[in-house]
Amino acid sequence: MYRPKSTLEQWRMLQAVVDNGGYAQAAAALNKSQSSLNHAVSKLQDQLGVQLLEVRGRKAFLTPTGEVLLRRSRVLTDTVETLESLAKNIECGWEPEIRLSVESVYPNSLLMQLLERFQPQSRGSRLQIYNSVITGSEELILNGQVDLAITSIIPRGFMGLALTTVDMVPVVHHSHHLATRKKAINADELAQELQLVIRDTANKPKEVSGWLKAENRWTFGHFFDALQVLEQGMGFMWIPCHWVDDKLASGQLVQLDIKDGGSRAAVLNLVIPDPDQIGPGTRLLADTIKTLHGLPVEEDENN
Repeated sequence: MYRPKSTLEQWRMLQAVVDNGGYAQAAAALNKSQSSLNHAVSKLQDQLGVQLLEVRGRKAFLTPTGEVLLRRSRVLTDTVETLESLAKNIECGWEPEIRLSVESVYPNSLLMQLLERFQPQSRGSRLQIYNSVITGSEELILNGQVDLAITSIIPRGFMGLALTTVDMVPVVHHSHHLATRKKAINADELAQELQLVIRDTANKPKEVSGWLKAENRWTFGHFFDALQVLEQGMGFMWIPCHWVDDKLASGQLVQLDIKDGGSRAAVLNLVIPDPDQIGPGTRLLADTIKTLHGLPVEEDENN
């Protein structure tokens, strides 16, 4: 078994000497004697067999070797601090892992904002994000596989809080023969066309959407992949407006005029499958989601 020659404390002292510009300043910052820092760094250099610092006048400077090792040491000490902090948070009831299901039509810009707001407060918890499609969210909720879900389908027996509405539109590439159609297309006629659809992520999918009427369909795992095919002039697809607003404005894509149904709206809700057992980290993430969407956050009775 490998036995380390150095200690974390030695690396922390080296970091302090460099960050504070010298032994005297580091000693004051750490509330230690200057001789103890000198001894710790000197011993570290002897143990490693390399010179890390060189003193010029009254200041200590890193050697090229010292620069490399110091940079790597910061990763090590940061990791240990995160690990110790996580252990403390878990002891206080903070979850080591939080599982969030996000429906694929949820705007990516909102997801990025959510993650940016939550990350500084996450206390080292791992965040598992499931990208779900159609009844995939419902299945994750019913099977107890997620702590939170942003979904358009609220399973029976569960409560949901409306967050936002995503408009879905049927589009084709400007080179598609339907792009120049002057009159509205009826549903039966559209059912004869090639439809690009996104795969339901449930293990046992239920066809709950009338958008999938076409038998002639190509199925993809993500809107990004289907959109690339669409842009080659093949098929039509229903897609969230925020995915194609710029392409519709430029004329690259054309929205189809469908008789009695040219647009759809998906209401995305926040579902907390087991609100009575929710942990503090999950509650914080749920509150962050609510705040992002301008919704009120309940006061924690334990605070």
